[in-house]
Formats: sequence, structure tokens, C-alpha cells
Amino acid sequence: MSASTARTAFWKGAHTILPVLLGIVPFGAIVGITAGSTEIGGLTGLLTSPIIFAGAAQLATIQLVDQGAAAAVIVATALVINSRHLMYSAALAGPFQQFPRSWRLALPYLLTDQAFLFASLNWETEPDPVARRWFFLGAGLGLWVPWQIATAVGVVVGTGVPESWELDFAVPLVFMALLPTSIRARPELAAALVAGVVAVVAQPMPWNVGLIVAAAAGIVTGVGAARGRS
Repeated sequence: MSASTARTAFWKGAHTILPVLLGIVPFGAIVGITAGSTEIGGLTGLLTSPIIFAGAAQLATIQLVDQGAAAAVIVATALVINSRHLMYSAALAGPFQQFPRSWRLALPYLLTDQAFLFASLNWETEPDPVARRWFFLGAGLGLWVPWQIATAVGVVVGTGVPESWELDFAVPLVFMALLPTSIRARPELAAALVAGVVAVVAQPMPWNVGLIVAAAAGIVTGVGAARGRS
């Protein structure tokens, strides 16, 4: 593959991720504002962005550290919240085997809900493994860079943001924005509906286990619906 083709694939990935930044940027600002207003301090909070790079887990980590929670509790919470990445990794394992070892080691750092979704959709019609990895890199960095900037801005601005702005809307918006793209047939719709209902019902469960239960319910429903159509 020529360098120009690789650049095309990279910028295609970066361009594909642009629409979701509507929710990502204010979400990152929320994380920064939260970090700047807690006892852990803005610098430590800011470092969670490149180290963790997972919005919900990052926010939970900052809040738990500020509350003086035990290290085991903090780590366990972050792992539970990010457990869905195990499913993403399993789904991407096949295509990743075609990548050089250095790429297989580096690209998972950029794995997010958004990168997984758009890479999966792109790879359905893109057979070239070189174009695939450059697309993933573009999508991953297209999210990583704005996230770092938004978090830094949030830390600097801190509590100066009026509460009337209600930036909390960005958290569910980040994930809701993925639904129109990911739901393309009845199995996906059934999985989304069941997972959504179970997530609400299981929300009181400790350790955020409700997220895992909802994800498992959605997967089982989706697989069952897909088999029923075949």
C-alpha cells in the first residue's frame, strides 16, 4: 500500500469519528472540571486522561480517589466499567491477527466504544489489513486528541463553569449517538432494547455489575434473534 493510500485511510478514520465529538468534548470537560474541583488536584486528574483514557472509568476513578476509597475498590470499579472491552477485543481479534506485532500491541490503547463501532463497520467492506489498521489509528487518535484537550480545558476552567450549563447531558449522549449507526437490523434492535431495559432495572446492583448483566442480556438476545432469522 502506498503512503498516500495509508494517509487516505487514516484521515477517513479521523473524519468518521467527527460526529461523536459533539458528546465527547463536553464529556471530557466534565472529567476535567471534576478533577479540578476535587482534593486530588488538577494535575493528577489530568494525568488520568492519557493513562486511563476511558471516560466513565476515568470519572469514577477520580471520584473514588477523592472519597478516599481503597485501591482495590478503585481498580475493581474501573475494571468492571471497562469489562465491555473484553467483548470488543474478542470481536476484533480476527482482523488484528493480520496486523504486525507492533500494531497489535499499540492499537488496543486507542480502543473505545466509538473506535470499535466505526472500525467494525469499515472493515465489513475494507479487506486490506493495511488500510484497516490505518483507519483504526485515525479513528482512535481522532478521539484521543480532542479528549485530552477537553479534559485539560475542564481542569483549567474548573468550577468556573455555571451549573446552569448542565454539561452532564454529554455522558449519555456519547453512547446514545452510537445507536443509529450500530442498529441496522432486528437483532441489533432487540439487543439494544433488552440491554437498555436490563441496565435500568439492574442499576442498583453494587460494583456497577448491572452494566455487565445488561451487556450479557443484550448479547444473548441479539445472538438469539440472529439465529432465529437464519
